[in-house]
Amino acid sequence: MTFLIEFAGILLSTCRDVLPILGLIVFFQLVVLRQAIPNLGRLVVGGVYVVVGLALFLAGLEKALFPLGKIMATQLSDPLFLYGPSGAEVETAVWQAYGWVYLFAAMIGFATTIAEPSLIAVAYKANEVSGGSISQWGLRITVAVGVAFGIALGTFRIVTGTPLYFYIMVGYVVVIAQTVFAPKQIIALAYDSGGVTTSTVTVPLVAALGLGLASTVPGRNPALDGFGLIAFASLFPIITVLGYAQYVHWVQERRKTISKENN
Repeated sequence: MTFLIEFAGILLSTCRDVLPILGLIVFFQLVVLRQAIPNLGRLVVGGVYVVVGLALFLAGLEKALFPLGKIMATQLSDPLFLYGPSGAEVETAVWQAYGWVYLFAAMIGFATTIAEPSLIAVAYKANEVSGGSISQWGLRITVAVGVAFGIALGTFRIVTGTPLYFYIMVGYVVVIAQTVFAPKQIIALAYDSGGVTTSTVTVPLVAALGLGLASTVPGRNPALDGFGLIAFASLFPIITVLGYAQYVHWVQERRKTISKENN
């Protein structure tokens, strides 16, 4: 019964959030375009699916994904797990002891990115527009590797307490340098890839992971150190996609050169 009451509240909140979008679409369709809404019945049914689906998803986040991410981070970073019986006396984090945390962060980043619906949609469209030259799985795996590395590095930053801006500044310097030399047709897609990774599946788990880790590591403040993982998850896929494109371009040019030499 309690769950039904909570779900009803989430459902009403979701309806309130969706109404402005619906109103905007109806306004442009009827007032600006001055045309009837096509397939109205199907759109209404689809809208109901969207609202109910979003409400169920938000309820699932609250009941499962957020607690799961926090529990895993708390357990993996528990001083007793990391240092043994003497862990209760540890006052300063030793970054070398958090290997399991880095590994878990990388694996959860990779897995959630592969399952990210927005990335699947972008990869499908990229494959369709490019005539098959951009592989769906190739793009998804490349982005997932970037997210995995970024989140692992982000957890390292939380453990060590180093400034966030240092990593972000260096990362974007690398991105700018890559942008100059990367094939032009992949640049926009690479930048978009950094955005689509931080969506419905990845964000809840990653945010919970960061907050849980910062609340457990000695000397860290969740409000100051717990956030920032999403920035890493957005930045490093750009680097990996641009890097992969540069590598593929180099291989193709190398093959052309070898072919000319053989002829």
